[in-house]
Amino acid sequence: MRKTLLAAVLGLASTTALAGAGHGSGKSQADAQQSIDRTFAFEAGDMWFTPGKLEIAPGETVKFEITNAGNLEHEFVIGGSEDQAQHREMMREMASSGGHDMSAGHHGGGQDDAGNMPSVTIPPGETATLVWTAPHNVEEVEFACNIPGHYEAGMNGDIQIEG
Repeated sequence: MRKTLLAAVLGLASTTALAGAGHGSGKSQADAQQSIDRTFAFEAGDMWFTPGKLEIAPGETVKFEITNAGNLEHEFVIGGSEDQAQHREMMREMASSGGHDMSAGHHGGGQDDAGNMPSVTIPPGETATLVWTAPHNVEEVEFACNIPGHYEAGMNGDIQIEG
């Protein structure tokens, strides 16, 4: 298990630390920065996220600033529960083959216009930023770290989309 976790962590170390701004909005980074409605400061530890539940209005553009206060690398992924489960399975399968490409396509609730689940990787002691616009046609999505064992240990939470 330790070798699998180490392989996943090392594989993620080569991925992009920041996701493109405006996921789900089709806006340029400059436009997204100017139209952010709220900012959420998150803390990721080994093995938790704070806060654990959020309420966001449909169409609201939010910026997540996620600080990794733990000793392990984490990811912050927004998507529907089925898509998160598929992503976790893919992460398990890829852990033994050298890692995971965060730019790979994922599908489902909370996705951007290209069908990708917005995500960032956060190395220990660093802060990553993700800008996301809540969709109008979904009531709930999850945020999660899908590195093997992390979700199961409690690194997940709900985003209620209601207005």
